[in-house]
Amino acid sequence: MASISLSSMRFAVIIFILQSFLSVVVRGDIRGGIIRRQGTQFVDSNGNPFVVHGCNFYWLMYQGADQWSRKFVDSVLDDAQNLGLNVGRTWAFSDGGYRALQVSPGKYDETVFKALDYAIIQARKHNMRLVLTLVNNYGDFGGKPQYAEWGRKAGYHIPNDDAFYTHDALKTWYKNHVRKVLTRRNTISGVMYMNDPTVFSWELMNEPRCETDPSGNTMAKWVKEMAAYVKSIDKNHLLTVGVEGFYGPNHGVSKRWAYPFNTDNTGTDYIRLNKIANIDYATVHTYPDLWLPSWKNPAKLTFLRIWVNIHIRDAKKILKMPVLFGEFGKNDRVFDYKPEQRRQFFWTVYDSVFSSVEKGMSGVGSMLWQLFPKGMEDWDDGFAVYASDLSTSEIIDSQTIRLKKMEQAMIKARNATHAQADVIQLWTSNERSRNDR
Repeated sequence: MASISLSSMRFAVIIFILQSFLSVVVRGDIRGGIIRRQGTQFVDSNGNPFVVHGCNFYWLMYQGADQWSRKFVDSVLDDAQNLGLNVGRTWAFSDGGYRALQVSPGKYDETVFKALDYAIIQARKHNMRLVLTLVNNYGDFGGKPQYAEWGRKAGYHIPNDDAFYTHDALKTWYKNHVRKVLTRRNTISGVMYMNDPTVFSWELMNEPRCETDPSGNTMAKWVKEMAAYVKSIDKNHLLTVGVEGFYGPNHGVSKRWAYPFNTDNTGTDYIRLNKIANIDYATVHTYPDLWLPSWKNPAKLTFLRIWVNIHIRDAKKILKMPVLFGEFGKNDRVFDYKPEQRRQFFWTVYDSVFSSVEKGMSGVGSMLWQLFPKGMEDWDDGFAVYASDLSTSEIIDSQTIRLKKMEQAMIKARNATHAQADVIQLWTSNERSRNDR
């Protein structure tokens, strides 16, 4: 083999540097493939880091089911893209009731399913991935209470809504819904959901709780069973439980104080549930305005900062997995609210996430609750964020800019390291060939 020249080595380095810049250019494109977990980080199919900068808009399928209201889907995705958001969270369920996806166990409204198809396609066009949640803990859009009611109507003994976690029929109905959604073939793209890189992850349940078993055993058993079932169908996409981040009764005061009222009866545990096999990343929600209504704003901010950083620390040291702050928001209906309070709230979350990314910790993203387009003011729960509200959108833009710079630096460093390694490998191979002659 002929020896490699110095100019050839320089050419190889140049090629890798160009590839680095090209990868940055296409970073916003969904062509990064299915996102996966690598230790405590998210990476795309090329191994490049992926930091979640996202929002919630749970209503995409609901509004997309009617031609008149479908404009809201397009509008909010336009806003999200303009703000630089890359992941959205929305419901992949609607059980019974008006515009139901699952009208009754196993029976689906194709018009509503096509609305979810449309939402996924539009998200892809706007370079956004979606967290798809598979059922609700609450009665909104059906959820756990609707499954229990279906069970009663079918003649089963359903003593309470938490039978959702234990009754064979209800568990089977949930599994059937999981399979129906994961194996759905999008009527617009022809791609099955389980093969679509637009799907960022599956979420077993929105804010699961089981108050009839405070020990957490019932919830842990259900998560173990359902996580294994999801992965038996789709091994490629990420999976999360969907918990709020409460520490269970078995943890000491040093952790449990962070949620300063009794949550021992929720039957969930941030550590225990996220350590279950097949769970890829942890989630945390945070609502000081709802949890601590009598506290002053400075005290709420102190709580928020500690709450966020405790969960990042434990995700790194104990869970050894990424943690995503899947819901956070500031209520503009609290007494003496001022826009500056929302700015402070957002900066507290964003700074903690940015610092975590910078230090290689486990906190790798956040998703504000919730982004709305103009025209949906009637849906505002006090936490609505509008792109036209400069006091908030400027903060989101700032986080977008610095996260993109961080990602680009990380990608360049990674590619430069690979380029150097490849040059060394080429040189070593050449030396071996020369010695063999």
